[in-house]
Amino acid sequence: MSVAEVPKGTRVALTHPEDHSARSWRWTAGTGIALVALATAHIVAQHFTVHQTGGLRTYHEVLQYVASPVMFVIECGFLFAVTIHAMLGIRGIVLDFDLNPQTRRRLDTGLWALGTLTIIYGLALLTTLAIRA
Repeated sequence: MSVAEVPKGTRVALTHPEDHSARSWRWTAGTGIALVALATAHIVAQHFTVHQTGGLRTYHEVLQYVASPVMFVIECGFLFAVTIHAMLGIRGIVLDFDLNPQTRRRLDTGLWALGTLTIIYGLALLTTLAIRA
């Protein structure tokens, strides 16, 4: 039913009763704020503290950078924030299609799986780089 078809004076629920949209919005906003801070830290540490032309690190400099426990934690936090924010963004866009509850559960399950695999893969790469240093 479109907004034009709703009789005047009728209350229409803006979300599905089982939807946790406020919680999703808080997570999206929180990860967005974290992304601003972590992306800034990443860009400054990776590009503005390098003395070479162009602000790019060599492979060995990247290994030294990731081997630092503080930088490792910052990069892991960045990975988590980016992944969670992306999965919630995709979910928000797809939910605009007003899916039925079963399809929504499948979407949520698929995004959880994709997000989990992305984080596992990213942590494996970060850990491999840190070990090689």
